[in-house]
Amino acid sequence: MTHTPLTPRTRRRARSRRALLCAALLALTVQTSAVAPALADGHGGRGGSDCVRTQGRPDGTARRVLDITRKAKTDLRLNAVQVRVTLDGREVLTDALGQSMTGVPAEPDMHFRAGSVAFAHIATTLLKLVEEQRVRLDDTVERWLPDLPKADRITLRMLASNTTGLHDYVTDPAFGKELTANPFRAWTPRELVAFPLRHSFWYEPGKSWSYSHANYVYLIRALEKITGVRIDRLVREKVTGPLELRDTQNNFTPEIPRPVLHAFTSDRGLYEESTFWNPSWTTAPGAVITTHICDLARSAEAIGSGELLSPRSYRTLINPGTVGLGGGTRTCPASICLKQTEAKHFGLGVIVVNNWVVQNPSFSGYAAIQAYLPSKRLAIAVSSTKTADTPDGNTAEVVATRIAAALAPGDPLAIS
Repeated sequence: MTHTPLTPRTRRRARSRRALLCAALLALTVQTSAVAPALADGHGGRGGSDCVRTQGRPDGTARRVLDITRKAKTDLRLNAVQVRVTLDGREVLTDALGQSMTGVPAEPDMHFRAGSVAFAHIATTLLKLVEEQRVRLDDTVERWLPDLPKADRITLRMLASNTTGLHDYVTDPAFGKELTANPFRAWTPRELVAFPLRHSFWYEPGKSWSYSHANYVYLIRALEKITGVRIDRLVREKVTGPLELRDTQNNFTPEIPRPVLHAFTSDRGLYEESTFWNPSWTTAPGAVITTHICDLARSAEAIGSGELLSPRSYRTLINPGTVGLGGGTRTCPASICLKQTEAKHFGLGVIVVNNWVVQNPSFSGYAAIQAYLPSKRLAIAVSSTKTADTPDGNTAEVVATRIAAALAPGDPLAIS
């Protein structure tokens, strides 16, 4: 699942239902065949040999980043860490430490599951459609989602900003029990949204904030109906294509394009390989993505700077009206309806933390983060995998936080 740092988790829930969201984030249409072999090699654009370690002996800022990453790998007892840092679009450091599997060194071009990073791309796609005047953010969704309760009061903005009041299936104990029992199960969108629809809404649509993967399941279906284009093709047209993220792609099966960064987890009580656990529960078909660290850093730069958007759309991405929402009520506990503040809030498919624009997927043994600080044009991308002794939580986030503290001490990346 896609972990959002804005949602407190008990240790037990975190081990069994790791979610990016914040999503991280999140899942509906006709399934198609697996990725074609030509794409599975992952050697286009920044892929393959184009995503390599920084050449030469790192010094200065690059050395600081590498030292921080090495120490964090040791402190957190990680199996592998991939890192890329850029400043004003220029590489500071690209590297990979540790191993993918026993005896197989981790490399920067190895692909991993990116979870809720897809939500940042989907939200940007939505805003592009608004700019093209094909839809309005405050259009209600009953024409596209007639089976969604309160659809005549729920808008596209609410789905994208997590303000509908829908429960999150990822934190539903019944869902967690089924997922833990069979991590290879292929889930359909209908099966996923059945869990939140068993519950009353936390609040009336638009009146508060609470994270729910179901919002993006529905948003994806709405975008497909609005455009008549499958979501993977739509996002490729609007976001990943223009950004030349050739190694960021949807997968309709548990396959990961080669070369693969393998993952391991103790979520089910026994340390085991989880690389090919079925990720269909994380979001809708067409938006279950994999990437590598170079593409992740480029995504951080582009999404965080609003490169593809007008200034007005970028302001909406950063705050679509969520600041000030949330807070515990009689019907929604403060642990669910988290207070959205200027310093820490959810935008459209992104998290804003002390001016950093972030996504931080964490599930099934994979953890990652893309973070961008507009004022310094600083991008940090980290991916990590676990050993049996790695602590709970998004460890990539911990590594990135330490790097941010060294490079931008006045802007703490304090997500958790």
